[in-house]
Amino acid sequence: MSDDLERLERERLDADRRYNEALTAFDAALVHLPPIADAIAAGDAALPPLPAGWRGRWMRTVEQWLRPWTDRQRTFNTQAAEALQSLTARERERAAAFDRFQSALIVFAQHITAFVESKDRQLSADAADGFDAVQRSLGELQRKVDGLSELQTRLAVLQRTTEMLARRLDRPAAGPPPSSTEAAPRSTPSPAVPSSIDSISCRYVAFEDEFRGSDEAVSAKLRDYVPIFAGATDVLDIGCGRGEFLAALQAAGVRARGIDANGEMVAVARGRGVEAIEADALAHVAALPDGSLGGAIATQVVEHLDPRYLMQLVDALSRTLRRGAPLVLETINPTCWYAFFSSYLRDFTHVRPVHPETLQYLLRASGFERVEIRYRSPLPDHIKMRKVDLPEQILKSDAAVDVAIARVGHTVNTNAHLLNDLMFGYMDYAAIGYRC
Repeated sequence: MSDDLERLERERLDADRRYNEALTAFDAALVHLPPIADAIAAGDAALPPLPAGWRGRWMRTVEQWLRPWTDRQRTFNTQAAEALQSLTARERERAAAFDRFQSALIVFAQHITAFVESKDRQLSADAADGFDAVQRSLGELQRKVDGLSELQTRLAVLQRTTEMLARRLDRPAAGPPPSSTEAAPRSTPSPAVPSSIDSISCRYVAFEDEFRGSDEAVSAKLRDYVPIFAGATDVLDIGCGRGEFLAALQAAGVRARGIDANGEMVAVARGRGVEAIEADALAHVAALPDGSLGGAIATQVVEHLDPRYLMQLVDALSRTLRRGAPLVLETINPTCWYAFFSSYLRDFTHVRPVHPETLQYLLRASGFERVEIRYRSPLPDHIKMRKVDLPEQILKSDAAVDVAIARVGHTVNTNAHLLNDLMFGYMDYAAIGYRC
C-alpha cells in the first residue's frame, strides 16, 4: 500500500511540474502587438502660398496645365487614405479581440489551476476521511478480536477448572470404608473447593494449551524422539505435562510412565490412558533403585529448574539409568534471539536459560557418552532477513559502479547471514546422551 501511495505522489508531483512548465511556456508565447497609429493623414494637405512675380505666374501656369493629373492623384490619395483608415480600424479591432482572447485564456488558466487545487484538496480530504473511517473500523474490529481472545482465555481456564472439579467429584472419598460395627454410616464428604494452588495449576494448563500448541502439534514434534527409545523399558518422562510423549511411546509399544509437579497436568495425561503421577522430579528419581530406568526424557523442563537442582537431577539420573540407556533433555535455544525473546520470556515460570554447550558439558561430566546436540524447530524463511539477489550482468561487469554495487550487495548478504544465524536460527535444541 505504501508503494502505491509513493507512486501516486511521484505522479502528482510530476504532473504539477509539467503543468507549471506548460503555463510558463504559454506566457512566454503570448503575442504583444505594437500600438497602431491613431490616425493617418488623408485628403488634401494645405499648400504653401505661391511666390510673387514671374515665379508665381510660371507656377500657376504649370499648375493649370497639370491640374487634370493632380486632381486624379488627389482623388486616388483620398481613396487610398480612406481605405487605409478602414483597414486600420479592422486591424485595431482584431488586435483588441486577440488581446481580449489572450487575457481570457490567462484568466481561464488561473481559474482552472485553482479549480484543480480545490479538487485535489477535496479528494485529499475525502481520502483522509475514508482512511479515518477505515482506521475506526479496524480499531473496532481489533477491539472485538481482543475481546474474543480474552473470552477464549477465560473459557480455557474455566474448562480446565471444570475438568478438575469433575475429577474430584468422581474421586472416591479418602479413608477406609465404614465397618459393620459402626452404629451409623458416615456421610460422604463434599468435594473440596479448589485451593489457590489448584487455581494456579489450572491456569498454567490453560497457558500451555494456548502457547505451547495443540496436542496434535506437540505430539508430532515429540514423535521424532520415539526411535531413540526403541526396545527400551521402564522409560521415565520427567515433566510429562499433558502426556503427549507418553502416548507416542505407548503407541510404539514402549513401556513408560510420567511424573509432573502439576497435578492438573497429570490428570490430563491420565485422561489419555497413560501412567502418570504427581511428584517432584528430583525426589522421585533420587528414591529409585540404581539401574532401574531404561531411559529418561525431559522436554521443555530444564529451563524451569534452578542450576543446582538441575545438576543434582542429572546426577540422580546417571545413577538410576542402566548402562547404555538414553537420556534426552530438550529445552528452548537461548542462542536464538527470537526464541529467547518470545518463547523463553513469555513463560513466567522459567528460571534460567541453558546454553547448548553448557547442557552438553553437564551430561558429559555426569557420566554420559556420545552426547550430541540436535537443533530443532527452525524458523521459516519469511521471518528471516532477506538477502540481495544481484543481476548477473552486475556481478560480471568491470565497471566501477557495478563493482561497488556488487561489493555492497556482498556485505549486506554477509551481514544478513550472520544475523539470521544469531537471531533467527532454531527455536529448540535437545542434548542426547547415553549412560556409560
